Amino acid sequence: MSRSFAVFLIVGGLTGSVPFSILAQDDSTNPKSDVVVYGGTSGGVIAAVQAKRMGHSVVIVCPDQHLGGLSSGGLGWTDTGNKAVIGGLAREFYHRVWKHYQSDEAWTWQKRSEYGNKGQGASAIDGERRTMWIFEPHVAENVFDELVKEYDIPVFRDEWLDRKSGVTKADGRISAIRMLSGRTCFGRMFIDATYEGDLLASAGIEYHVGRESQKQYGEEWNGIQTGVLHHGHHFGAVKTKISPYVVPGDASSGLLPRISPDSPGTFGEADKRVQAYCFRMCLTNDPKNRVPFPKPTGYDAGQYELLVRVLKAGWREGFNKFDPIPNHKTDTNNHGPFSTDNIGYNYDYPEASYERRREIILEHEVYQKGLMHFLANDSRVPDDVRVKFAEWGLSADEFTDNGNWPHQIYVREARRMVGEFVMTENELVKKRPTPQSIGMGSYTMDSHNVQRYVTPEGFVQNEGDIGVSTHGPYEIALGSVLPKKAQCENLVVPVCVSSSHIAFGSIRMEPVFMILGQSAATVASFALDEGIAVQDVDYAKIRERLVQDGQVLEYAHVETGKGGVDPAKLKGVVVDEAAAKLTGNWGSSSSTGTWVGREYRHDGKTSDGRAIARYEAKLKAGRYEVRLAYSHNANRASNVPVVVQHATGEQTIVVNQRKVPTIDNLFVLLGEFDFSGESPAVVTISNQGTDGYVIVDAVQWLAK
Repeated sequence: MSRSFAVFLIVGGLTGSVPFSILAQDDSTNPKSDVVVYGGTSGGVIAAVQAKRMGHSVVIVCPDQHLGGLSSGGLGWTDTGNKAVIGGLAREFYHRVWKHYQSDEAWTWQKRSEYGNKGQGASAIDGERRTMWIFEPHVAENVFDELVKEYDIPVFRDEWLDRKSGVTKADGRISAIRMLSGRTCFGRMFIDATYEGDLLASAGIEYHVGRESQKQYGEEWNGIQTGVLHHGHHFGAVKTKISPYVVPGDASSGLLPRISPDSPGTFGEADKRVQAYCFRMCLTNDPKNRVPFPKPTGYDAGQYELLVRVLKAGWREGFNKFDPIPNHKTDTNNHGPFSTDNIGYNYDYPEASYERRREIILEHEVYQKGLMHFLANDSRVPDDVRVKFAEWGLSADEFTDNGNWPHQIYVREARRMVGEFVMTENELVKKRPTPQSIGMGSYTMDSHNVQRYVTPEGFVQNEGDIGVSTHGPYEIALGSVLPKKAQCENLVVPVCVSSSHIAFGSIRMEPVFMILGQSAATVASFALDEGIAVQDVDYAKIRERLVQDGQVLEYAHVETGKGGVDPAKLKGVVVDEAAAKLTGNWGSSSSTGTWVGREYRHDGKTSDGRAIARYEAKLKAGRYEVRLAYSHNANRASNVPVVVQHATGEQTIVVNQRKVPTIDNLFVLLGEFDFSGESPAVVTISNQGTDGYVIVDAVQWLAK
């Protein structure tokens, strides 16, 4: 079948139909290929490799000087979730990392025996499966460079899409993209692998920026999240409340730097704000490789006055995210109420011009470099903190062409396509089935803080940082990487996928971008082979090839966590909290004791009556023993109100969750009750007037 076709172009003021083979001369200036990948992220490189493996010519054209995006830009402490669902070329990447560290020469500053084997949720080095999940930035970049070299993939770096008029598109198909340099890349299929979604936006594809409301997709965790305090990245983690004003307690004195004067908005409503960005720094405390934290041009110590107050209040968790990677280095991430996340300074980044984005990136760089210099040198920092920070610095052998500073800012979210299918939290937590899986994710639905504001009581608080379990791996739909057919027939989007804000909080992990990059290229390749739109490729064919190439498309194992009990193994009728109707703010946890299923929920110790859990079960008529499961601890509430609705009415039982559950250290008996079988059996738990953390886990009905 001939692969030559006509494209509609305006050339030199003349409009006409010109043969593709004439316009697209295959040269170094204007390359012609079957597949054009725009973006040098990890997902972009993997997509290019897969297209080449499926027999198609491919080029990568990208604004990046360095391939790999965040995977080579400092994020070496891989956010993996369940590693069993990472397959295909993504697993091949981690295998190549493992091979690198098998050599003694790889251990420059540290003996391998000294490193240990700590990773995120599991071992950093999996010798049995020959994979390594934790690595230095330059090692990741070398792997990506080796891949494009091995597969002979041309890469055009430092090339910026002309976002105003650089996309040539006719009859629903893109035929070429032009860079600001004038370089034009002609192709038959295009893949937008950027973190920003610049190609999809320039091609007229529908997208969203910011948080949707909870109502839009029927979600619990989307929208503005005032009052939700899931992690320790909020001011509730400080022993005393912190005043936001220059003169503590005096609003007329004005706000301290980096606190918004704006209203945070209404809980659950939509807004245009995006979660905070930062740089994932590679630090070391090895004197032979350490560069002291530099004072950046534009440094202003006054920007960190709020941090001074946090430290004076006794907060001391500044080193909790100095995660160890090989050779006495770290992947250092945000941690705490005032840290490396530059909250509120990125709202216009997704849609901004290149010039404005550079300004935003520079502001982030000055802020974060200044933060580290401040902590290591300023006399206002308590001695025990300052002396310890001064032992650390940038790694001299990383990012050597950029002053040892990461070349990639952590764009946690920007544009998100609104495509053929929108992934929401309902698919991730398995409330609804996901159609046509092309890969899996498993990480917590994780949003960093979105804003820092003044509470009605006059104290400073952060908003937007939440972490909600997906209750095990979940499938990602084919339609989430495809634009609507009416908008474009030859574009696939594996990074800025079609998903809600909260669902993207899990999907956005680097291994998933690689998984989706491979799957996106598979779809594009089949569409090329058959001369059809990407939306028309037969899913059965896609699935067969993905499985053949090692992708994991479903996962049946029930995950319970280290202290979890599989609900399927319990007698009677058991309803886990994952199946309960939860209203209000419930945080996820699996840190203490024993529980049913993957995790349990807690109310954040708010005692406001807004957190309610309603368990329903359809029972046959008869008498049942009703039990409640919870994870006990001394910080739990001793007066949790539990209401059991039964055949003749309802009864309230007060449960002391500080005590060890008397049945298998898991359940307590609420009593024996008759149920009619005509209406559901209901157990309701609330946090009204409680004196500690309220835990909701599971309810069990056992027939007598």
